[in-house]
Order: sequence, then C-alpha cells, then structure tokens
Amino acid sequence: MTDDESDGVPFVGTSTSLDAADTMEKVSGGIHDLIGVKGKASESLPGVTDCSGKDTQTHFRIFHPWSFAPASAGDLDEAMERLKRELPKQGWEIVEYGPNTSKNRNITLTADNDKKKVSVKVIKMAKNDPPKLSLDLVSGCYKVPDGEEVERF
Repeated sequence: MTDDESDGVPFVGTSTSLDAADTMEKVSGGIHDLIGVKGKASESLPGVTDCSGKDTQTHFRIFHPWSFAPASAGDLDEAMERLKRELPKQGWEIVEYGPNTSKNRNITLTADNDKKKVSVKVIKMAKNDPPKLSLDLVSGCYKVPDGEEVERF
C-alpha cells in the first residue's frame, strides 16, 4: 500500500474505530470466501493500533489476525493456491510470494488492496498441527470524526 504519507501508510478516511473494525471484518470475510475449501476459521476479532507518527487520540489503524484450518490437511495447498490466483481478481496486488526465513520455510503471500487500503499477509503453516493458514490484515490510517476519540479494543 502506498500513498503520500511519509511512512508509506495510506490515509483511509474518517471513521469511528467500531465502524472501521466492521469494515475490516467484511474484508476478512471476502478473503475467507476466496479460500474455497471446507475448513474452520478462528473467531478472532479486529483490534485497534496506533498510526506511527500520528496523534493516538485521533488516528488509528485496524488489525485483524485470524487463521483457517482446512477440513483435510491435503486442502492446505489448494487453499493457498486459490488465494494466490483469486486475490488479484478482487483488486489485490501480490507484492511478495515465496518461502519465508523461518525454520520451516513457510510459504508467505503478502497482498495490498489500494482501493480498500488494506494489506494481508498469509502464511501457509503446513507443519503445524493441524496445518493452517495464518492471516494478518492491517488497514491504513483512519482519523476519528471531529470531537471523538479512538476507542481501543
């Protein structure tokens, strides 16, 4: 995600943190739909974090970590391949794909959606028990409406 901001974090717009979290859950749901194999997603909720270099009372980012464990371990590769193939069709740009530097050399996919101002990092954790995809989404910076403060959760 790129924008005019000096730290490379785009400005999303004005929103309350609750509304921004709802938006992030919808983005996560869209990614979940793209996985396209049977399985179980974790039930984690989005949270609020600071925007680097911005007033913490008025600016924030939303993060949403979750995971997906396919019903069959054999479907893990298919789930990752589907994301690699389908995310670009939904406006995502894959900016990184390949093994990471962990001991297990897990395959990592990082994609940015400039329209939604969200980035996702997906790690295929094939050696976990059970095998799963670990997903971390993070938004650009939001500003709360005038007269309001950031709600933290």
